[in-house]
Amino acid sequence: MPKNPEPPFQPNLPPLAAIRAFEAAARHQSFTRAAAELGMTQAAVSYQVKLLEDRLGKPLFHRLPRKVELSETGRRLAPAVSEAFRGLTAAFAAMRDHDDGVLAITAVHTFATNWLVPRLGGFQALHPEISVRVDLNGRNVDFTREEIDLGLRGGRGQWPGLKADRLLPISFTPLCSPDFMARNGPWSEPADLLKAPRLDAHDEWWRLWCAAAGIEDTPPTTSSNVRLDVQSLLGTAAIAGQGTAILMPAFFAADIAAGRLVQPFALTATDGTAYWLVYPEGRARARKIRAFRDWILAEVERS
Repeated sequence: MPKNPEPPFQPNLPPLAAIRAFEAAARHQSFTRAAAELGMTQAAVSYQVKLLEDRLGKPLFHRLPRKVELSETGRRLAPAVSEAFRGLTAAFAAMRDHDDGVLAITAVHTFATNWLVPRLGGFQALHPEISVRVDLNGRNVDFTREEIDLGLRGGRGQWPGLKADRLLPISFTPLCSPDFMARNGPWSEPADLLKAPRLDAHDEWWRLWCAAAGIEDTPPTTSSNVRLDVQSLLGTAAIAGQGTAILMPAFFAADIAAGRLVQPFALTATDGTAYWLVYPEGRARARKIRAFRDWILAEVERS
């Protein structure tokens, strides 16, 4: 037969405020100095100690003219209470140290892989005491329910309860490999590009770029049947010569510089949104969040 479950532990402790007042008064041998430490009045400390004495049925202090002294009961109780508070203080300090030492970031895939991760070494060099964990997650996490410190997300910078620092405007343009352009060009004007195979040709960004170029986004005559919703995958397909992809050049600066991708036309378009660094308003002063915010804003400025 299964054993009867043990009843939940329910310590028969006096009110914590009373214990705290006693500990401070015993350490200082003074209600006045205890009150100053705890931000209370002397009368409030005396009241809390009296509650504890009533609970124990024994005096903890001898009230003398202009001072107090621990009673025999108080002298026996004080060391154990002080040790308990030291243990609590150490436990909470260790938790704060652990929390300050790990920075959890949620970011959309391409921002993380193509922009953030290649630069993270700079942050680690400045703050070797902070470990960074990056969660590749396209959804907007709930900071009140999940153990995430910061988010890198796209939008217009308006999320209730969150501070938002603007990082990069979302601007885009067609990119392709040099070999693909050699096979399908030359393209003298933007409309020529639409005659070549396009990757994810029904992406809204194509329509916006065509509107900025003053041309009609005509249905593609040839396009890839593979749908790739992530920019990093579209960029890989474009580098492989599978078609022209419409991408954020800021995320593919290294590929453009190395000649793996080319930008046929200098024109870029935008949908009016941007990428933002977001974090809860109540945690804006946390050391690790301030450190990352300062670093990433400076990195955006440099890039």
